[in-house]
Amino acid sequence: MTTEEKLILALDVADCDYAVELVERFSSHIETFKVGLELHTRAGSKIIDEIHKRGKKVFLDLKFHDIPTTVAKAGVAAVRQGVYMFNVHASGGQDMMMRCRDEVVNVCLRENIAKPRIIAVTVLTSMSQDVLRHEVGIQHSLKTHVRHLAGLALKAGLDGVVASAQEAAMIRGHCGRGFLIVAPGIRPSWSSADDQHRMTTPKHALREGADYLVMGRAILNSDNPLRAIELIRAEIAQA
Repeated sequence: MTTEEKLILALDVADCDYAVELVERFSSHIETFKVGLELHTRAGSKIIDEIHKRGKKVFLDLKFHDIPTTVAKAGVAAVRQGVYMFNVHASGGQDMMMRCRDEVVNVCLRENIAKPRIIAVTVLTSMSQDVLRHEVGIQHSLKTHVRHLAGLALKAGLDGVVASAQEAAMIRGHCGRGFLIVAPGIRPSWSSADDQHRMTTPKHALREGADYLVMGRAILNSDNPLRAIELIRAEIAQA
């Protein structure tokens, strides 16, 4: 995997035209763009089509979490839109993840479509140990819970997980080298933390075992976004 492929730019904006403008502006520097809840709710499949028209890949970050049949159908819909990668919530359970994986594989074989990477969200990087224990009701440690959910995703046959880079080394040891780790909550040393609690730098994330780094505000809110990308890629190369 090249340095360019490791960095995923999060299009965390509301306006479709502005998102397309960002794709065009950064297309020579970024291979994969993340489409999340806000943008997809406003723009729907149009933004996915626009990204594909420019020869770029889409990480569809909608975090599917519902009954197994519904999630499986959503996964098939994502497949038919040609996305490179999409995610589900591991907390939806092993059956939900397996049903989604199985339906996706069947449709890809039947319709000759390239299979997307299916990854499972473990614990959101905005969540702390206190929130997990006192609000969600999970009594064991955050790291233990992440390890458990990652193992569940592996058993379900998924390609990897979304997790904080702070847990990447643990996941790598538990799930093996071929298991993808997509790390959000990445902030260069010169960027603010915003609402992320379990964040780390690009260099540290990769050294801990992350495969992909998802970054948005640290780039888009920079006075010089292209320079920010250059600095981040230099840090990735060092790792």
